[in-house]
Amino acid sequence: MRHYRFATVDVFTERRFGGNQLAVLPDAQGLSDEEMQAIAAEFNFSETAFVLPASDPAHSARVRIFHRTGELPFAGHPNVGTGFVLAREGRDADGVLRFEELAGIIDVQVARDRNGAPTGATITAPQALAFAAEVPAPTIAACAGLAPNDIVTKRHHPIVASMGTPFVFAEVTPDALSRATPDLSAFRRAVAKRPELEGRFPLHLYARMVDCVRTRMFAPLDGTFEDPATGSANATLGGLLLSHTNDEQAAFTVLQGVEMGRPSRLDVIARRTPDGIRATVGGGCVAVTAGEINV
Repeated sequence: MRHYRFATVDVFTERRFGGNQLAVLPDAQGLSDEEMQAIAAEFNFSETAFVLPASDPAHSARVRIFHRTGELPFAGHPNVGTGFVLAREGRDADGVLRFEELAGIIDVQVARDRNGAPTGATITAPQALAFAAEVPAPTIAACAGLAPNDIVTKRHHPIVASMGTPFVFAEVTPDALSRATPDLSAFRRAVAKRPELEGRFPLHLYARMVDCVRTRMFAPLDGTFEDPATGSANATLGGLLLSHTNDEQAAFTVLQGVEMGRPSRLDVIARRTPDGIRATVGGGCVAVTAGEINV
């Protein structure tokens, strides 16, 4: 029997039992793909991160991210939380980590308190903003248990966008955001009509408020009925919102997880660069448990 250390952290929060839960295996060398998937299903969190030796010695680690039923090329809170865990072990270099992932290189900047203890991290999404096809508003409404007139199309129609992992984005009214309830049958019908999504239909709803953006993310086909904090989606959302302005840069405070009782705060900055719109997303982390898993 083999033994692997793990740590769990709450990400995008400053208090325990808020934010998004994450399990990190900081030394996962020797695990097979099947074992990583089984461990992720065992933890039953939105994602579990596995840290492996980097292929390039200039990088800090190779990180693989699994959700309950598959692997993701990039995800936000696993990178923020993994950066926090590795920094607590002294594995950063002057507050910087670089992770190799399927979607590209993830730059991580560790945040610390006045005593030097890690408190969270900010990451840079690995790819520039990219758009795919629009999705009909009635499809979004059916998936979210809403009426078609709850979907706001003044700025943009519902659309697939990505900075490393694709999501379906739709603006809704603030009241509709609170009322949204995913309909699994509607999700199955929606993904069946879109083979380019490869069986995934993660739906990221948002509402513009006076001083922040409120969001909710539903991915029931991946086993995540609702996610309390989705860093990759909110980084992409920041890029999407910037793309509909003439500004060079925009900063957003994003609140998610409120309806789940796991409030999360994400700080997003989107910028125009020579190779497209890029974004960072960051927030706090709190250590929760540590232990050993036997394989």
